[in-house]
Amino acid sequence: MKTIQKITLLALLAGPIVVTAQNDETDARENLAFGLKLGTNYSNVYDSEGEEFDADAKLGFVGGGFVAIPIGRLLGIQPEILYSQKGFNASGNILGGHYEIDRTTNYIDVPVFFMLKPVEFITILAGPQFSYLISQKDVFSNGVTTIAQEQEFENDNVRKNTFCFVAGADINIRHIVIGARGGWDLFNNNGDGTSTTPRYKNVWVQATVAYRFY
Repeated sequence: MKTIQKITLLALLAGPIVVTAQNDETDARENLAFGLKLGTNYSNVYDSEGEEFDADAKLGFVGGGFVAIPIGRLLGIQPEILYSQKGFNASGNILGGHYEIDRTTNYIDVPVFFMLKPVEFITILAGPQFSYLISQKDVFSNGVTTIAQEQEFENDNVRKNTFCFVAGADINIRHIVIGARGGWDLFNNNGDGTSTTPRYKNVWVQATVAYRFY
């Protein structure tokens, strides 16, 4: 009987150690991971010179891939490549007539996030983003006629594009990642080493769902 009691006591004491070891083995924070994501942007623009500019936000598609590179358990780097739609809706009056403008801008966004992983289920991310404008579509309507104009850009000089800042968080549920981000344009590079702050800057919030492999 004493032997059985000793074995039971040892099992009870060893239980938490075994559970802890198992949890450590299944902790995904130290795993290299890559994945695919899709979701939506809710974007708008604002006037960086502070003048009144009334515009309504609009929804756009976002999708792409990412690689999560661990630096130990708590830190990491996560670069992403995304196809991202932004833009705005605006309206006003000119010469006594009402008009509406719908602008859709299509970007290739390349954020490089620094990751903080305090627990396995939450990742905090922040970092720079380079945005390359590939096309823009404007639809102008005055109630009588509608005019649509679309432009494509070759981006042969990548330094002419936009530098942004993005921050957010991910909720990790095994292979599923639910993400939320907020970002805004900082400045344009003129291609000759100088930069300017664009007068009308994109600002957006983003919600995505991803599947990761590791």
